[in-house]
Amino acid sequence: MGPEHTAEVTIASDLAEARRIQEEIEAALQSSAYSERDIFSIKLALEEALVNAIKHGNQMDPDKRVSVAYRISPRRFEIQVTDEGDGFNPEDVPDPTAIENLERPCGRGLLLMRGFMTEVAYHGKGNVVSMLLDKDRQEAAAE
Repeated sequence: MGPEHTAEVTIASDLAEARRIQEEIEAALQSSAYSERDIFSIKLALEEALVNAIKHGNQMDPDKRVSVAYRISPRRFEIQVTDEGDGFNPEDVPDPTAIENLERPCGRGLLLMRGFMTEVAYHGKGNVVSMLLDKDRQEAAAE
């Protein structure tokens, strides 16, 4: 694989399809010599984004699609996941670390995505999420 790998894929709202895309991206990351730590971070954030799109966005509707566009370069991983749902406001999701929410399942995926990626942003009506893992910014923050 060359210095950059890009792909755009549309899948059905099916968790098995989501796993297939995750495996494809993992293979591309390994080919681009990403560390196991970075691959773990990306896989975890990607799984959360895809599951959110399929379950919450598209409500598991087999007629709705999830679009995934990504770019892998030696120092940056960028991805955008779009569902056909009504969207949401991420600011309305309760903080899962707040005492009153510790036993509630909502919000943990968003927290994980933000924790493992350099940037996470929602666009439009909230049915598009873009994520970035930037190795240069990661290393600068660690210093």
